[in-house]
Amino acid sequence: MKVHVNNIKVYAYHGCLDEEGVIGSDYRVDAAVDVKNKLSHQNDDLNQAVDYSLVTQIVVEEMAIRSKLIETVAAKIIKRIHNECAHSKHVSITVTKINPPIDGDVETVSVTLSSTDV
Repeated sequence: MKVHVNNIKVYAYHGCLDEEGVIGSDYRVDAAVDVKNKLSHQNDDLNQAVDYSLVTQIVVEEMAIRSKLIETVAAKIIKRIHNECAHSKHVSITVTKINPPIDGDVETVSVTLSSTDV
């Protein structure tokens, strides 16, 4: 079983340019968490499941800490989910920067990392 928390919208200050740390940008984060306990849905017990509100809170908190690379942020989110969500087995995180400040007409830039990458 997998829990998906999609399209978590945040405003953050990531990027290698100094101005990105001042101006900030819109981001979207998608999380997919494999659940260790495949029977949690039968027990209807939050203590045996992955709490998607906690996943959302972790994403928001980690996105608030400035990094030069969105890859770094994704890795930190994965580590925290593993540390704080006891029933998480495998985590995949996609961080999407909306309207990145690069040459060209680019709508988004994304990076996806999973537990095996960190």
